[in-house]
Amino acid sequence: MSEPGVEAARQRADTSRTSSRLANDAWESLLTAHAALMKQFAAEDVWHGLTMREYDVLYTLSKCPEPIRPAELNRHVLLTQPALSRMVDRLVERGFVQRTRDPHDGRGVRLSLTAEGRARQRRVGGRHAVGVARALTGALTDDELHALEQICGKLADTTNRKQL
Repeated sequence: MSEPGVEAARQRADTSRTSSRLANDAWESLLTAHAALMKQFAAEDVWHGLTMREYDVLYTLSKCPEPIRPAELNRHVLLTQPALSRMVDRLVERGFVQRTRDPHDGRGVRLSLTAEGRARQRRVGGRHAVGVARALTGALTDDELHALEQICGKLADTTNRKQL
């Protein structure tokens, strides 16, 4: 528990920050937390021959009710288009992703998981979810988890609307 004088000084410092400074401090905190958690997750023995980025592609495809265009996949992963294209090639070669012709555009393709890709995603995803839950519930209360979910959802919604 902090001393009353220290807490009062912290509160005064918080109120004296400009909105711009507060936004940048919040952004830095978000990135720092993300980096720390990603390092922790990467060190866990749950990936079974996948990189975290490959898993991200499999996870994203697992949430799609039907095959999607590569450009749509690219909007949901943190990879450049050329890097994603190479990764999809590797995942196709390994039997985790399949390409099918786009029925509405003969030149286009759509991507989806194969049965093997779906099984791998579920196997890795279940283990990864345990690690995520352990890390977040070990640091945050249920109320804080709800607030984090709402804040991140709001940021994602705002960003997605601006991209349309």
